Amino acid sequence: MTSKYKELCLATCEIARKAGHYMAVERKSFDDSKIETKGLHDLVSYVDKTSEEQIIKALQVLLPESGFIAEEGTNSTKGDRYNWVIDPLDGTTNYIQGLPIYSVSIGLLDNDELVLGVVYEVGHDECFYAWKDGGAFMNGESIYVSKKGDIQDSLLATGFPYNNFNKMDSFMKFLEWTMKNARGVRRLGSAAADLAYVACGRFDAFWEYDLKPWDVAAGALIVKEAGGIVTDCNGGNNFLFGREIIASNKHIEKLILEKVKEYNP
Repeated sequence: MTSKYKELCLATCEIARKAGHYMAVERKSFDDSKIETKGLHDLVSYVDKTSEEQIIKALQVLLPESGFIAEEGTNSTKGDRYNWVIDPLDGTTNYIQGLPIYSVSIGLLDNDELVLGVVYEVGHDECFYAWKDGGAFMNGESIYVSKKGDIQDSLLATGFPYNNFNKMDSFMKFLEWTMKNARGVRRLGSAAADLAYVACGRFDAFWEYDLKPWDVAAGALIVKEAGGIVTDCNGGNNFLFGREIIASNKHIEKLILEKVKEYNP
């Protein structure tokens, strides 16, 4: 089965790259008249929708019996065994504003278990990918989470809430703690890229709440296969559908989780 996941993963990398190339080409002529609003500060464009359609069409050929959980709702039928979890453009606001970090994120569930993940960060032409029990890679090279054990040497990442502010008080308290104790905190604007950067050691930990399955499915598996730990904010395994996630190396995971719990009881 591992060999099948590998074959599917490598084929998915090519699908993600093609979608990313399409987005990069469209960005050259993109303007604000092509933006739609799904909700408060929640933006979408024809690029998101067309990219998703292209990805799903290719994945249907790759694995005909599969279903789809996709951000823009294209072909939202659930498969009996296999289900792709897709964000065709993670970092839409960055894309619209002309900022370079935006990603294609594609994960695969086999009977509700994550078995494959691909994150293609378009701006830097970096494809991060992993399959179950196969390790993690970026553009053909093995990647691993960092080995830092001191929070003062650690660079952390997060995402800011844009329309759900129910946990703002606890979020800001924990953010204050990280700013005072870590080497620094970054906000890229693409959770898929944040997770990929944890997997390759650029970030030492990442946390965020109010995320959707398509934001984290691919990146979570890549972090795990790179030797990292991924949990929800209670230390459990409900990070895919629980709308909150912590990803880190094994050395600072306990401290991060302890502090998240302290400030978000």
